[in-house]
Amino acid sequence: MPQQSDFFKDVYDVVRLIPEGRVTSYGAIAKYLGSARSSRMVGWAMNAAHSIPDVPAHRVVNRKGLLTGKMHFGEPDRMENLLKAEGVLVKNDKIIDFEKHFWDPMQELVL
Repeated sequence: MPQQSDFFKDVYDVVRLIPEGRVTSYGAIAKYLGSARSSRMVGWAMNAAHSIPDVPAHRVVNRKGLLTGKMHFGEPDRMENLLKAEGVLVKNDKIIDFEKHFWDPMQELVL
């Protein structure tokens, strides 16, 4: 397995805590980790997460609920299908009722 940065490990630790049927954003994870301007780096971490089986990368989307990372799942509909299996509906690559499914680590987790 390639060497991971501490930041990437921290991102994966947060992503592992996202409950089934909930989603969060790159920016929410970055903010929780104290790096509010590092949402792009969270995205890079998620791009590398697909070789780590216990990181539910499909639960991380952009701030508008769009499945911007879907191309990293191999099959075009894999991310959407994983979310649908957890009860999260998606239409046109966007989560329906995003606010209802949104999981904010700043509110859900104690630092």
